[in-house]
Amino acid sequence: MSTIIDTFIAPPCSEEISILYQDEHLVLIDKPTGLLSLSGKNPQNLDSVHHRLVKLFPGCTLVHRLDFGTSGLMVVARNKAINALLCQQFSQRSVTKVYTALLCGHLNHNEGLIDAAIAKDPALFPLMSICAETGKPARSRYQVIERLTREGDNGVLLPVTRVQLLPETGRTHQLRIHCQQLGHPILGCDLYGGLLQPGTEKTPRLMLHASELHFVHPVSGEIITARHASPF
Repeated sequence: MSTIIDTFIAPPCSEEISILYQDEHLVLIDKPTGLLSLSGKNPQNLDSVHHRLVKLFPGCTLVHRLDFGTSGLMVVARNKAINALLCQQFSQRSVTKVYTALLCGHLNHNEGLIDAAIAKDPALFPLMSICAETGKPARSRYQVIERLTREGDNGVLLPVTRVQLLPETGRTHQLRIHCQQLGHPILGCDLYGGLLQPGTEKTPRLMLHASELHFVHPVSGEIITARHASPF
């Protein structure tokens, strides 16, 4: 069996985490792009969402993660009991997550469902793969917001589509590999084809942002509808 060796070293992230809401039970934040959710085993990857927040909120734990390049909304539990209650909502898929993304090219359809199982393969690490035999079920819905053209590298005009993405499951790299499967990778995605088209090579970031999070407050029972607009 192949051994996974993670050689990734995160470049320094100067952007701050924005605290959007806090109470004695949980914190809602806007994670900047280019910041790990959790510190890596390599001491050079110490900086992370958790590393920063635990200084402000001792005992806090991450309920879920966002990829290094993804920005946007995260909910953080301030103690283990709240973490368990929120994790239960995530595992029962009662949390609604909405992402905003820029996809390469113009999509033909205004909405659709991507239903493609995702598998881990240590030989391909860090890439995931689409595999009906060994993969875990994964479903993502998309809805077109607008089709536009933006200027890329060296003045190249890039057709892109702004979409809302709604993952129904939460597999590693799900939205990134599903968009590649759709034939329209997320602009700026280094792993799944978002830097291959002429004019995309210097895209400054992964154009994926967690823009909405809907869940039930684990103590008050209030329905929380968190929204944070995409920076792109």
